[in-house]
Amino acid sequence: MTYTLEQLGSDIRNALKSDPGLGGKQAVCKLVSKALVDHDFVAKHLTADQCKPRKVLYEDPELGFCICGHVYEKPAHGEPHDHGSSWAIYGLAVGDTEMTDWRIVKKGDGTNPTLVEPEKSYVLRPGDAHFYDVGVVHSPKRDTLTKLIRIEGANLDHVKRSNIKAASKVAA
Repeated sequence: MTYTLEQLGSDIRNALKSDPGLGGKQAVCKLVSKALVDHDFVAKHLTADQCKPRKVLYEDPELGFCICGHVYEKPAHGEPHDHGSSWAIYGLAVGDTEMTDWRIVKKGDGTNPTLVEPEKSYVLRPGDAHFYDVGVVHSPKRDTLTKLIRIEGANLDHVKRSNIKAASKVAA
């Protein structure tokens, strides 16, 4: 039986209400992985006509988290960023994404950006879901067709992002 968007939203709400901490976010990763390997779910919700590059598919009225669909048909290399006061979970359905985690080397002060250096890189593959806590700096690199689900702890359309720059680009 196909996993529905409504079921995914309800399951995420229940997981976060049971444990709003790290354990709840890890449970959400498992739920996202379940949706990622459901071919009917992916075919219905992660289409280029509705999710290029991002669409809020569901926003929880009680807890405020969002289920977003993303479709990248061309290469997309993101800059280092965090999600401001929110957390996020990235889950791959189609394609691979090379993720880089960044280490803060100099905290910004409002006028100057926070400077970061790459710490480690890894590849997310179909079925993988990864949690990024508040303040965790990361960047995605996609070279082929990529479809993903991203859970946002709060709708990022309304969250101020941090000013972050790669230290090597500032020094150049």
